[in-house]
Amino acid sequence: MTGLTYPFATGPEPGHLIEVAPRVYWLRMPLPMSLNYINLYVIEDDDGWILVDTGIRGDETRQLWLQIFDRYFSTKPVKQIICTHMHPDHTGQAGFLHQHWQAPLSMSAAEYYQARVMVMQMQDGNHWQMSEHFLRNGIEQSFLDELRDMRSSFSPQPEDHPLPGSFIRLEDGQQLKLGNSDWQVITGTGHSPDHVCLYAPSLRVLISGDQVLPIITSNVSVHPTEPLANPLKGWLASHEKLRAALPDDLLVLPAHNLPFYGLHARLQELIDHHEDRMLIIEEACMTPQVGVVLLPLLFNRKLEGVTKIMALGECIAHLHCLMDRNRIAQDFDGRQYLYRSIAPDLDQRARAGQHPTPANEPIMV
Repeated sequence: MTGLTYPFATGPEPGHLIEVAPRVYWLRMPLPMSLNYINLYVIEDDDGWILVDTGIRGDETRQLWLQIFDRYFSTKPVKQIICTHMHPDHTGQAGFLHQHWQAPLSMSAAEYYQARVMVMQMQDGNHWQMSEHFLRNGIEQSFLDELRDMRSSFSPQPEDHPLPGSFIRLEDGQQLKLGNSDWQVITGTGHSPDHVCLYAPSLRVLISGDQVLPIITSNVSVHPTEPLANPLKGWLASHEKLRAALPDDLLVLPAHNLPFYGLHARLQELIDHHEDRMLIIEEACMTPQVGVVLLPLLFNRKLEGVTKIMALGECIAHLHCLMDRNRIAQDFDGRQYLYRSIAPDLDQRARAGQHPTPANEPIMV
């Protein structure tokens, strides 16, 4: 990526830590998908350890945590667990770690309660509102039936520990003392409701979670739980906020890919990427389109199962942002939504045939 540099050629081996800044350590945990790992971070304090994100549920991750406990945490305990946001690869082991160490969980309130809602959705199954949301955007009922049959593989298992029943609230602008350094909580939205990033000015470090990733793009989706949401508007505003609030020379510690330098360049690149995708959609909707028909214009890879649902959610997010800008109108033909371009200046802005070809990657998270 233009303007980005990577100080570490490779990541830590499973069960091992690498120090990336004074008292700040990097570890990796496996993921059961083509994006095969998540980056987690550990901050060392005089009297214990602070964990930032926990890895996905399941025995493989738990066993790696136990190895880390024996190798690194034998002389002082874990005293705090911080989750940047609610997604299962970040919160999946929070219950186990909370119980094992009797350590409190810290999250923003919106992320904590959304995580609890997501667990209930997995257990309760689909409802008519969920089916209607996808059917009206062009998904076939047969696809939804197949997805429902797959649900059990994504649902919590009996051996998994539930999310802790209490938490400590993190808020934007809050100051934390972690590892003898002052850290500032900076929140963003779009990928999740109130995503926490941690900034240590004295260390020149930003733990960015999924809010800023160097190669892949975080999924920004409209979900059936909030079918009229406009998450991309918040996502773009969050990137502008981070660019204004943070210096460019920080070591960015993301949840996926490698740590990097070049924060401002990457923020601008992400903004430009989504603006270009919205222009592609506007050009396509000069003739009214159903949402699912737009997916090949945005994703140059086979979309199946949950990946197709994530892709459609992101497509709808772009459509809603364009509707908010009065560039797209939504009509309902009695069965499906049709989206059509209405901006009078589209002919002047259009660049049909000049857009970057959608890559096979990035994988969305």
